[in-house]
Amino acid sequence: MKRKPELVVNAQAILGEGPTWDSKDGLLYWIDISGRKLHIHDPKARTNRQVDLGQFIGSAAVKSTRELVVALEKGFFFLDLGSEKLTAIVDPEAHIPGNRFNDGKCDPRGRFWSGTQPSDGTGGATEQRGGSALYRLDKDHTVKKMVNGVSISNGIAWSLDNTVMYYIDSRVPAVAAYDFDLETGDIRNRRYPIEIPPGHGSPDGMTIDEEGMLYVAEWDGYQVSKWDPRSGKQVDSISFPIAKITSCCFGGPKLDQLYVTTARVGVKPADTAQGDAGSVFCIDVGVSGAESYRYAG
Repeated sequence: MKRKPELVVNAQAILGEGPTWDSKDGLLYWIDISGRKLHIHDPKARTNRQVDLGQFIGSAAVKSTRELVVALEKGFFFLDLGSEKLTAIVDPEAHIPGNRFNDGKCDPRGRFWSGTQPSDGTGGATEQRGGSALYRLDKDHTVKKMVNGVSISNGIAWSLDNTVMYYIDSRVPAVAAYDFDLETGDIRNRRYPIEIPPGHGSPDGMTIDEEGMLYVAEWDGYQVSKWDPRSGKQVDSISFPIAKITSCCFGGPKLDQLYVTTARVGVKPADTAQGDAGSVFCIDVGVSGAESYRYAG
């Protein structure tokens, strides 16, 4: 891909993450985990509203024009965008105060998936292993642990035919795949169709396009890499002048714009080459991608 990414939100986010596009309202929601803020970017108005949540936020999904479901440091909540009030749903890791929620999104049936990681880290290589998990918040607000023994729960995507769920634990240099039951939300038969080779960054957030190609944001990798899960081969990449590329999603009226979040963790003031770290970028990748599904609960 030759086109240069366009800077669309000139932010100073500490740990920009979790972009999700609301096709109905034409808005991009994204978060600053360490800044404890939800951001709402309106591309037409060129505005970027901030909502201070008072605790780490790992991910968010749209429920309606007025309401989101969010995975925070202390569990799942509803967020009223009018009053900015949080309403607790459930905290499946109340017994693990050292953890917080991280990346997540809704599946095509509107169930919200989000996983955890140690709260004192940013996703780097020093994280402890195996003390976190991936959870599924169902439409009736019950929660189920889906994957145990996780270190840093991160990117999720579903295949075009909804029979495979792809999943990233950032301490594993690979993308896992599970057989996925669309009706029940159950997963089984884990395997690793994509292995991230040495020289790349740690795999972070992820999305999928209409051709079934996976886009993996690379923490400390200066790129979003594009992979064919059928062959396991990398087919392209998008380079950035920023080391910590955190996540991506498709947006725009035709879902053909790839929005990319970044972090400025560890960037020193003298490092002018990474002056735009913590901002949100957009690039036309020449193909449409998966929509961001709404929470159905």
